[in-house]
Amino acid sequence: MSAERKPAVGFIFITLLIDVMGWGLIIPVLPKLISELKHIPVNEASTYGAALVSVYAVTQFFCSPIIGNLSDKFGRRPVLLMSLFGFGIDYIFQALAPTYSLLFIGRIIAGITGASFTTGAAYIADVSTPETRAKNFGMIGAAFGLGFIIGPALGGLLAGWGVRAPFYAAAVLCFINFLYGYFILPESLDKANRRPFEWKKANPFGTFQFLRKTPAIGGFAICYFLIYLGAQAVQGNWSYYTIYQFNWTETLVGASLAVVGLLVAVVQTFVTKKINPILGNEKSIYIGLILYTIGLALFGVATSTWMMFAFLIPYCFGGIAGPALQASMAEHVPRNQQGALQGSLTSLMSLTTIIGPYMMTQTFKYFTTDKAPIHLPGMPFFLGALCMALAFLVIMNVFGKERKLKIVNEFEPGQKEPL
Repeated sequence: MSAERKPAVGFIFITLLIDVMGWGLIIPVLPKLISELKHIPVNEASTYGAALVSVYAVTQFFCSPIIGNLSDKFGRRPVLLMSLFGFGIDYIFQALAPTYSLLFIGRIIAGITGASFTTGAAYIADVSTPETRAKNFGMIGAAFGLGFIIGPALGGLLAGWGVRAPFYAAAVLCFINFLYGYFILPESLDKANRRPFEWKKANPFGTFQFLRKTPAIGGFAICYFLIYLGAQAVQGNWSYYTIYQFNWTETLVGASLAVVGLLVAVVQTFVTKKINPILGNEKSIYIGLILYTIGLALFGVATSTWMMFAFLIPYCFGGIAGPALQASMAEHVPRNQQGALQGSLTSLMSLTTIIGPYMMTQTFKYFTTDKAPIHLPGMPFFLGALCMALAFLVIMNVFGKERKLKIVNEFEPGQKEPL
């Protein structure tokens, strides 16, 4: 990556950080807020919290492929800047929203403008070499991590002054980043590498056809889907589980999410950078999935607060799998289709956020009622561990098939070597 590209990658990092931070702001207070608004207990409030997550995901599911394909046609820069500006406007809208219904609408708008992840990931793919791709994709994970440090911490800190203050702060950050990008951010996709906009690739169902075109991409996509679905056991259920099981306060929930963010940021920023060149993408994915599985299973059997914090270590270190998986997929796709690929992956991620929160919170709700055959609040974590184990089996099969195909091609010189 050339020297002039480094500030641009930093800009993408800040953009994604603001995106994640906006959701992290309200996570610590969400269970109690919904409980008070709806006059229901915390374990029942989880359903309404899942609705806010899912409506954002549904919108991203439909909009991310469109945003990604638009960036393949018009370039990454204008699409990123429009997303940032729209995100800032939406934060102001959410700050002014006096009811749950209007906050719900705000999350729909956020799903459209928050599709900056798609274009940001495509930008990173554009400016990365094969050697730096996994490290640079690790910055996406680092943005997630730091977002969940700053967001919950800031949300908890400003909660005493009202829940609207963090939204105004996020809006200001969006507008500042927009201005910085307008004057500083270079375009990463040359006009020669652009392609026409195609609706068949820009609808979420067409994206699945795109992922199926190459058998390896299809297998990677299934693994990607299972990882993000399993992660919903933590992302969609953590606050409700810890408040119910251990009587955590909103402050402690925020602190725990800050620890999660710190660990994720360390793993994605430093560990991935050091480990991936040594292990390679394949082994990084295997080890990461094993750690994810162990961490989630341990959450399910935890009996005290210190255990939840201790078990975050193997779980968060499982994050070395994500950048390696994205780097592997990017290597199978030409430059003028990176936007389409990242849009497809964001749609898959959004699909898990549609399915996952309801699956995990309903499982949690069921296994905390008298209807369940056994009282097991940690059941969502066991479901998450199962998803990670299945992802491990899928990716083993993908790499196994690639090795067999490579061996066959070595004995058949007339065939092209797979990408």
